[in-house]
Amino acid sequence: MVQGKFIETNKPMVQASVAWDLGIQSPYFLLDTGFTGDLVVPPELAKDLGLNLDGVTPMRTASNEIVYVQTGTALGVMEGNKIYITVLVSEGIPLLGISFMEKFGYTAIIDCKKKTVVLE
Repeated sequence: MVQGKFIETNKPMVQASVAWDLGIQSPYFLLDTGFTGDLVVPPELAKDLGLNLDGVTPMRTASNEIVYVQTGTALGVMEGNKIYITVLVSEGIPLLGISFMEKFGYTAIIDCKKKTVVLE
């Protein structure tokens, strides 16, 4: 089970680890149920991990704009489990999507009234 937290009163965040050639990082990600992919990370994090950005894919933003972003492969690490994931690289807040939760077998429980976030 992974405990998350709300920031700025309305953003459910969970900490996840992502690893590749140059190390491992464990930032907080916005739990984005509208994002069907694995992770979106900022360019600085991709560079710090040494990700090999070997693809480009279209991504629809929350404002319904389509942008093209670089993609690469990394290892997602949660509670001792490691799974290959696809990482999209884009400026802004890091996002954790539905595919990431499916790969790790998580159920997301977001309680807006109590301001709690749990992946179990």
